[in-house]
Amino acid sequence: MIVFPAIDIIKGKCVRLAQGQYDKITIFSDDPVNMALQFQKAGAEYLHVVDLDGARGESNNREIISNIAKSLDIPVQTGGGIRTMADIDEVLNLGLARVILGTSAVKNPDLVAEAIKKYGDKIIVGIDAKDGYVAIEGWEKTSSFKALEFAAKMEALGVSTIIYTDINTDGMLAGPNMYAMKEMVNEVSMDVIASGGVASLKDIRKLKETGVAGVIVGKAIYTGDVDLKQALQIAE
Repeated sequence: MIVFPAIDIIKGKCVRLAQGQYDKITIFSDDPVNMALQFQKAGAEYLHVVDLDGARGESNNREIISNIAKSLDIPVQTGGGIRTMADIDEVLNLGLARVILGTSAVKNPDLVAEAIKKYGDKIIVGIDAKDGYVAIEGWEKTSSFKALEFAAKMEALGVSTIIYTDINTDGMLAGPNMYAMKEMVNEVSMDVIASGGVASLKDIRKLKETGVAGVIVGKAIYTGDVDLKQALQIAE
């Protein structure tokens, strides 16, 4: 299992939101590149970066994200505001290893099919669920798709990896939704990366038991609830 330390960026700063709400924001660093280098130094083998401005369709932070990718020796995946083939081309050309399609995958499955055809496993789909339904547009709206049905649809298009987030637990340090994660792992044969709610090393152990391929840890690393080096040892 891979542990992905998370860097969420708003207006060039490294932040965390609670349950994806933009009015519940905590700034952890003014220097996302330095934060990324610290994670690499601690032994992280992959980094997860989200452009929260991009996710809302506002200005994007691609220059900073490109700087992160160029400053590290480990691969970086990114999502947020990647809505067209031109966006995908641009971000991958900036040196990112993988791009995450979220809202665009829900609204435009043809884009997913086209992107998979061109880039294969460099394309990941983020499935953000609220009460079992897929949320879109920076989590501010909910679609009519059930998360499990949508995942099956993405698998049929050739997607090999999904990031599954339970919004109700995200940023709350209350523990992940283990049932939802296990259900998703059992439902699809894609790699499932779990996201949302990790609050302790115990959570990482439990997630490993569900069979997920990876876990994204954000707030708990910043607050010190999870020691990244120990988390990496458990994941191994």
